[in-house]
Amino acid sequence: MLTPLNFDLIQQSLGTRDGLLELVAIVGCFVIGWAVDRRVRIGSRRESRVARISAGSVNRLIFPLTTLTLLLLVRAVLLHWHLPVFFPIAIPLVIALALIRLCVYAIRNVFGIRSTTPASERAVSFTIWGALLLYYVGVLPEIAASLEEIKLPLGKTSLSLLDVGRDGVVVIVTVVLSLWASGLIEQRLMRVSHLDNNVRVVMAKLFRALLILVGLLIALSFVGIDLTVLSVFGGAVGVGIGLGLQKLASNYIAGFTILLDRSIRVGDMITVDNRFGVVSKVTARYVVVRSLDGVEAIVPNETLVITTVLNHSYSNKEIKIGLPMQISYDSDLELAMKLMEQVALGEPRTLRAASTAPLVHVLGFAENGIDLELAVWINDPEKGQGNLKSALNVSIWRAFQANGIKIPFPQREVRLLASASAGTETASNEQALPLNRPS
Repeated sequence: MLTPLNFDLIQQSLGTRDGLLELVAIVGCFVIGWAVDRRVRIGSRRESRVARISAGSVNRLIFPLTTLTLLLLVRAVLLHWHLPVFFPIAIPLVIALALIRLCVYAIRNVFGIRSTTPASERAVSFTIWGALLLYYVGVLPEIAASLEEIKLPLGKTSLSLLDVGRDGVVVIVTVVLSLWASGLIEQRLMRVSHLDNNVRVVMAKLFRALLILVGLLIALSFVGIDLTVLSVFGGAVGVGIGLGLQKLASNYIAGFTILLDRSIRVGDMITVDNRFGVVSKVTARYVVVRSLDGVEAIVPNETLVITTVLNHSYSNKEIKIGLPMQISYDSDLELAMKLMEQVALGEPRTLRAASTAPLVHVLGFAENGIDLELAVWINDPEKGQGNLKSALNVSIWRAFQANGIKIPFPQREVRLLASASAGTETASNEQALPLNRPS
């Protein structure tokens, strides 16, 4: 079907009745394919990514596949009268168009990197159209023959540069298909609601690794590489992991351990390595902890396994916040405690159940006043604790001011003594300057 163009035969066919009929038939096939593509559109009512990708793939192939089918049918009919000249040119063009559309759509949905997608799409398009053009003008067979003559020694055998390029394309296509299939499986797993989120993540990563491994093995066997050689390579990889990659391997092993035992999950409030925040992402190598000020820390999984981790929401998200306060001795203690409880009950974030209701404790009698502590419970620590403490302090201050409750502060008296040489009168003149300022 793919043959270099014979320009003399094309020029002769353009002046004949059969050649003009071929061109009209080819144009008619393209017009019908375009009309079918405009009228037929497969839509997905389901919101799943698998259904959307499948529908999008079919929609992009309607025009080239319809046109290709019509071209093949018309060509089969024309073969009964004469050998077509223009159909061997049109059919590869439609196949190349279908291949370009499929590859571009696969790049968009498998990798999903929007910044590099346009460049990848252009590279695929130029490569396929360029290869087809070179084949038409008869240059591509000569390039293939030249690449076949270049031999690369590989042990007792040798590989041509053409074989290396062809085998590389096979491996790349197999890996892309494996990534696409693993992405579909991951989307299905993430929608299984009765499984824990960590279990779904582990299963998705295992399926991805397994599919990539199977794809590589299939590609290697397809290109003719003996898989028994991989046993030696596997031993070398094992030694490399044991020596140079032990930290990386330990992080991955710790990551799968964390995912399987579900000790840390997405959304947990944890404190690790003096960092407090919400777990926003759990991967096989690290965990992302987002602090309340928006800073994200990437914590290796090995750190989470070998150090103590405070999980504030392991069984539930309820935590207690203590708010210290001090009142003067001449203030009404019971009234102050009652006011503090009322202020806490007026805060929407505080819990009011019997076991988590706000309480005020008398911690002791200090030098300057009575030490109190307001204990409140909340179940949304991810919203912050400093803002809650500030709001409670302001409300308590206003309540104390309105009801005559005083907050003590230390008072210091500074005496300035004149020098003895200035006389008895000035020496006995002591100036006292009281400074009433909070410490």
